Amino acid sequence: MTTLFLVRHGRSTANTAGVLAGRAEGVELDDIGREQARATAARLAGVPLAAAVSSPITRCVQTAELLLAGREPAPELIPQLEPGLTECDYGEWTGHKLSELAGNELWKTVQRHPSAAVFPGGEALTQMYARAVESVRGWDRRIATEHGEKAAWLAVSHGDVIKSILADALGLHLDSFQRIMVDPASVSVIRYTASRPYVVTMNSTAGELAPLVPAEDDDSNADAAVGGGLGARASTPETGE
Repeated sequence: MTTLFLVRHGRSTANTAGVLAGRAEGVELDDIGREQARATAARLAGVPLAAAVSSPITRCVQTAELLLAGREPAPELIPQLEPGLTECDYGEWTGHKLSELAGNELWKTVQRHPSAAVFPGGEALTQMYARAVESVRGWDRRIATEHGEKAAWLAVSHGDVIKSILADALGLHLDSFQRIMVDPASVSVIRYTASRPYVVTMNSTAGELAPLVPAEDDDSNADAAVGGGLGARASTPETGE
């Protein structure tokens, strides 16, 4: 069962300006966003990543590079650009202030019934959802084949894209994805198995992440533990490990 570490890009210049960046060029991480990415890199330091992919949008590429900078023992780990993880195409909404867009009738649809939302001159949220899920599941199959079922891998993307991937893993309809929070530089972890995905954590912004990777000698199957189970990397009274 592979483990996906799904990271949203750090805070961007558009975030601080209150602007819907979408796929607009020239949007980069601000100073705080870079620090957020470095802090997340430290949290990921103990995770043995087999592969990394990123949205091709600049703020995600910058985040991915900071997450992987100076990693050991795989300094050659370079994020591969994945179009399926790119930001939603917000069309005519791109570059506008969020405060202005909130007065648009479509805003209510995006909030209450996102599966019916189609951005003028852009993409439907259902299209974004479908290509994001297809992308992640495709990469997961590929990584499992190339690196084994217990491989851990990294994907860097955008808020709505990550919410879509999490909604799929949770078995939620797209109309429920606005209930999910995804903060800048946050980490969500999904474990994919033959029977179902398991959401290990969502919107995590603090704490070491290595314990969320199954141990090499973990021979558990894909069945859910009735009653909740022992937990990840649980210690034993005999060894304390």
